[in-house]
Amino acid sequence: MSRFVGRPFRGAAVTFALLVAAALSVNAQQPVRHAMSGMVLNVDAARRSVIVSHDAVPGVMPAMTMPFEVLDARELTGLVPGTIVSFTLVLGKENGHIERVKVVRYQSVEQDPLAARRLRLLADLTGGASKVLAVGQSVPDFTLINQDRQRISLSQFRGKVVGVNFIYTSCVLPQFCYRVANHFSVVRDRLRDRMGRDLVLLTVTFDPARDTPARLAQYASQWKADSRTWHFMTGDAPDVERVCRMFGVDFFADEGLMSHSVRTAVIDRQGRLVANIEGNTYTAAQLGDLVAATLKK
Repeated sequence: MSRFVGRPFRGAAVTFALLVAAALSVNAQQPVRHAMSGMVLNVDAARRSVIVSHDAVPGVMPAMTMPFEVLDARELTGLVPGTIVSFTLVLGKENGHIERVKVVRYQSVEQDPLAARRLRLLADLTGGASKVLAVGQSVPDFTLINQDRQRISLSQFRGKVVGVNFIYTSCVLPQFCYRVANHFSVVRDRLRDRMGRDLVLLTVTFDPARDTPARLAQYASQWKADSRTWHFMTGDAPDVERVCRMFGVDFFADEGLMSHSVRTAVIDRQGRLVANIEGNTYTAAQLGDLVAATLKK
């Protein structure tokens, strides 16, 4: 079975019914429990429901998008789109629910511990945490320069969904900048018919001194990026820093390279922040599910 795309709930409902039936065939008395994790796409506390793009459960079900119910709405406290969560799926005699929903905080096990501590200190000293946009807030307009040396403003994409991520082209660790850029390329390929018409991608460098438009154009060519729909952006250092701080991206020069945090944001058609995902532990498929869900709204 493959990940459900387009109309996930119908297929998910059938799959969920099959899971319940399988649980009953194994043990009609005791509920069956499965540990799961995934990315939150939507939360409906009033209906005690959450939609999750979840990872595969080996031997049980593939990765897909599925709505789940909780018995206590307090399980959903603090959840917003883009949140990575772990939880337990409980399959009983007649239905199922999830419990023990926990937010999985991003902790890089790949980054140098000293660099990670310096990034946290930098955020504390600059008051970065208090300045980061909250989900649901309108994203202030900004203008940067793309790989074609065109001035591009966020406001010109009002009415479209916008994805934003952050890289620098000299990054040598494939699990950071390369991974988030690759995630955008996967989303671009999956939603190619929506690109430009409904969806625009912005990749912002936090190394404007070296990442000139020409260098970004070369980098963008690796991803066969259409500069009309996927903009690789740079600008004056204060302008770049303002955008980075807005989304909670911290960075500093470190022996010719850059130590940095990792963020990926999704903005809706009205210019509001839908999600601001920290880290690199989500999958390209989960990001695609989040963007697709935002496009439907």
